[in-house]
Amino acid sequence: MVMSTTPPNLAMNVSITVSPTATFNEPMNGTTINMLTFTMSQGIMMIGGTVMFDSLTNTATFDPTTDLTPGILYTATITTGAQDLGGLGLVVDYTWTFTPGAACVVPGVVLGTAGNFAVLAGSTVTNTGPSVITGDLGVYPLTAVTGFPPGTLVGTQYAGIAPSDTAQGDLTIAYNDAAGRTLCLVSITGDLGGMTLAPALYKSTGFLEITTGDLVLDAQGDPNAVWIFSMASALTVSSSRQVTIIGGGSAANVYWQVGSSAVLQTGSRFVGTIMADQSISFATGAVLTGRALARIAAVTLDTTTITRP
Repeated sequence: MVMSTTPPNLAMNVSITVSPTATFNEPMNGTTINMLTFTMSQGIMMIGGTVMFDSLTNTATFDPTTDLTPGILYTATITTGAQDLGGLGLVVDYTWTFTPGAACVVPGVVLGTAGNFAVLAGSTVTNTGPSVITGDLGVYPLTAVTGFPPGTLVGTQYAGIAPSDTAQGDLTIAYNDAAGRTLCLVSITGDLGGMTLAPALYKSTGFLEITTGDLVLDAQGDPNAVWIFSMASALTVSSSRQVTIIGGGSAANVYWQVGSSAVLQTGSRFVGTIMADQSISFATGAVLTGRALARIAAVTLDTTTITRP
């Protein structure tokens, strides 16, 4: 079956240069994935292009011959002719739709003085084990920081004092900015595992998680590409799952606005600035290239590596 697609079904304002992809849940027979079994259309008009299959990722890509037209609904289809290595095809055709928009550039989120911190909490920072934090560490308005050592801080600690106060104010401004964005919006919900996502504003009215597979962020050759993930409730990254960036992008331009709390489970690897309304928790061995910024509650570490980009 098709496990995930890009763009996601019903996506709006996608790039006019998009090349739709479909990722399968098992190894496929690449010779059965071609212009007959992977098609793209606009109404009754078929779109010309080239179909490619990557056996390492089980991902098929349709590369249109020309740029798409903004504001027009396009349909991508994988037919039952696409077969796995045992000769079994999809049970039914898999179809998804999306609408390109005019060229859309997502502005970055201005962090202000909060950007100087690798870890910032509202109540306490608690560490267990030999965590390594590269960047400043702060708490405000409360003051408790425990677990350093055995944790190592390559930066300066500000517990209940300036500039943590100013940083918390700037974090609130940045959090509200990300939560209120609408430009380049793509609506999503649930599990992002197995997806490859282009730069955009991804907004969920509920939770987001990375559970069934890894998440890839594709900058498509733009070193200034920005991703903003805005969710009304929790963010969860399952054990050993990863978020990676390809195509020349930077962790400094990835932002996660979390409406409640974020949890990164054992051995997970993550990128971007997490701005949580409540708490941020790292299970044993989690790695973050980014920032853990909690407005109200705690940041909890356990043999965690955090490197401010």
